[in-house]
Amino acid sequence: MPRLADALAAPLIFEQGQAGRANRYFPRHAESADAYLPAEAIRPELPLPDNSELDVVRHFTRLSQRTFGIDTAFYPLGSCTMKYNPRINDAMANLPGLRDLHPFAPDELAQGALAIMWELERALSSLFGMAEFSLNPAAGAHAEFAALLIAKAYFRTRGETRRTTVIVPDTAHGTNPASAAMVGYKVVSLPSDKRGRVDPDELKKVLGSDTAVCMMTNPNTLGLFEDRIKEIADAVHDAGGLMYYDGANANALMGNSRPGDMGFDLMHLNLHKTFSIPHGGGGAGAGPVGVAAHLVPFLPSPRVERNGEEFSLQFELPESIGPMRSFWSNFAHVVRALAYICANGEEGLTKVSQLAVLNANYIRASIRDVLETPYDEPCRHEFVATAQPLKRETGVRALDIAKALLDRGYHAPTIYFPLLVPECLMIEPTETESKETLDGFIAALREIVQQAHDDPVAVQCAPIETVVGRVDETKAAREPDLRWRP
Repeated sequence: MPRLADALAAPLIFEQGQAGRANRYFPRHAESADAYLPAEAIRPELPLPDNSELDVVRHFTRLSQRTFGIDTAFYPLGSCTMKYNPRINDAMANLPGLRDLHPFAPDELAQGALAIMWELERALSSLFGMAEFSLNPAAGAHAEFAALLIAKAYFRTRGETRRTTVIVPDTAHGTNPASAAMVGYKVVSLPSDKRGRVDPDELKKVLGSDTAVCMMTNPNTLGLFEDRIKEIADAVHDAGGLMYYDGANANALMGNSRPGDMGFDLMHLNLHKTFSIPHGGGGAGAGPVGVAAHLVPFLPSPRVERNGEEFSLQFELPESIGPMRSFWSNFAHVVRALAYICANGEEGLTKVSQLAVLNANYIRASIRDVLETPYDEPCRHEFVATAQPLKRETGVRALDIAKALLDRGYHAPTIYFPLLVPECLMIEPTETESKETLDGFIAALREIVQQAHDDPVAVQCAPIETVVGRVDETKAAREPDLRWRP
């Protein structure tokens, strides 16, 4: 990794270049802008640096080489599955007939695209035990929002508008209560039991005639399988409520168990987690929402329908919650996800989850003698460790461990979440990492813990080898200023 001193010595693009150095491929005509734009829309000058094309290319190439990405190193990022994006997916999404298709093309000229969308919906329904899926939502949290709108529409048609409460266990993902609040529901938090799971008896105490939805994921964010899920689902259904499955942890069970069989009525999936499409960076996402049979009429519009060998988009769906976004889905990601499913097949997808579970347990068992694992039992795809004892002994926190990992070439895991584990590190290796990579990560964690005992200040000063060193966390959160000033 580049050293901080090297990064600070490199000038910004605004500090480079000389007047007249920029490439001019076309002659400047003072009157050209006026011919196309009104005078009030034209800037008298644009304060851009005068750089040659080569200098610009080199500058941004250097910046790209400082970026940490899944193609360069390991992300053990619990709660947010970060795995390799197979290049075959990109090749399929870039086929000209798919890449260049206009979203307003008539159905008869878009049969291949509609078939792909229909095939992915059916594949997801089969894999996760739902009656139907919609590909319309733009991301996971967007699909949560859609699912709760579906629940609200369902209860409204039944005349049960008194159902205004959503139950969210403390092991749920952080977006769950936010999505419920956006729909107008009241959120009730449900504490976990000493096993890190939902206790059906405690759940029954908060169930009532006002219960609309219970939002869960299984396995939960502690990486533990909710082994009493049938009792939980039965209790919610007996109270007249719906069960919602957060699919963020679907990489743990794909091909091995299905939320629909557990009793869930609604769910979403993150295609950027389980199905290996590109992840993060503010780019486009994809969050299919799935439902049981009694909720199908409420799915977002339009829907892809098949009539014999012909496909069409259906917009006239009277009970639908309507479109969640412009156009019909993030189509390039739909192609990528279906390519991933087809490449792996049923057996391959099952093995994906099995290897993810194996890798997580391998790391958990290899570090539990140096970092406490509060739920010391076989986990699913991820597990939590706590640096609380280390903090008491040395002053080194989970944050310090995360920063020290950066110096050793590893991205930090999720820290301080879920909130019920103090000084929490949530670690998820995924199935795509080799044993050699896992061994290197394990050795790095053990080395950091040992350094915390020998020289805690060194750990607390990390990172020192990265482009940006330790920042003031409070100031960065409360006074972010990313502007450049000459």
